[in-house]
Amino acid sequence: MLPLETFKLVVKSTPLVSIDLIVRNSEGKILLGKRANRPAKGNWFVPGGRVLKDESLEDAFNRLIIAELGLIKTTSSFKGVYQHFYDDNFCEEIFTTHYVVLAYEIEFNGELSSLPIEQHTEYKWFNEKELLASDTVHMHTKWYFQADKQADKTFK
Repeated sequence: MLPLETFKLVVKSTPLVSIDLIVRNSEGKILLGKRANRPAKGNWFVPGGRVLKDESLEDAFNRLIIAELGLIKTTSSFKGVYQHFYDDNFCEEIFTTHYVVLAYEIEFNGELSSLPIEQHTEYKWFNEKELLASDTVHMHTKWYFQADKQADKTFK
């Protein structure tokens, strides 16, 4: 991990690469966690996290499914590349955050009580209609389920 001041400079200056996990259970419901940290603090959001320097995407994916869900292995389906722009960041200083996000869909049927609380204060299963209608689900999470916002591999 980078020293705090170096990481602030990175976030101020460059996009971050991250992996978001669109987690469904066997009933098709989507797992969301209430964000404990900025950006998007207090909103329901999909699990995920940053890709670290010198970490392959496969290693990052495997690290994140362990850290976020306690899974050792799982199959996944790549859903596309998204961009998330935030007016705030992880600290109290005023600067924006930009993520280039690789979204993967996976299945998980574990107990919510077993999930970690470092990044999310609580977890809940949502159906797509409920998720899209909620004022507390972050718009970047909603994009994964909105046809007009889904990843476009062509640029206009």
